[in-house]
Amino acid sequence: MPARFLDSKTSQNASYANSIAIPISVANAPQLVAQQTLDLSAGTAGLTRVEFTGIISLQLPLLPAVTNITLDVYRGLTTGGVLVFSASENLNINLLGPQLLTIAGSDFNAPNIGNVAYTVFVTASLLGTIRVGPESFNFTAVSD
Repeated sequence: MPARFLDSKTSQNASYANSIAIPISVANAPQLVAQQTLDLSAGTAGLTRVEFTGIISLQLPLLPAVTNITLDVYRGLTTGGVLVFSASENLNINLLGPQLLTIAGSDFNAPNIGNVAYTVFVTASLLGTIRVGPESFNFTAVSD
């Protein structure tokens, strides 16, 4: 049986390269990047999943140093929710311009209720890392 579409939303903070300049003001502290709520109530118990993709562009501080970036996706509104995905990467210290990080993941066995929130946070290990855009995250819910 093919998967049934339930809901889909996009959280787009910046459509273009270098269209924002949001500094990471606290090292090793999650910063909200994207958030959407999906209606999963029409799904089948145990067979509902939320698939997500996203892109974020960051730039190293003026004094480049090794910087680790982590993107976490939570089912819920805060970091107290259920962590459903995490990816981590070191930025290349030899690149002075923007660096793109992309993710693709899924939350299998998502609950079959209405208004399930998904939230994306970015964490940088170095103060002064800058979010420069684009930033775009897509969430799609399906059920078998």
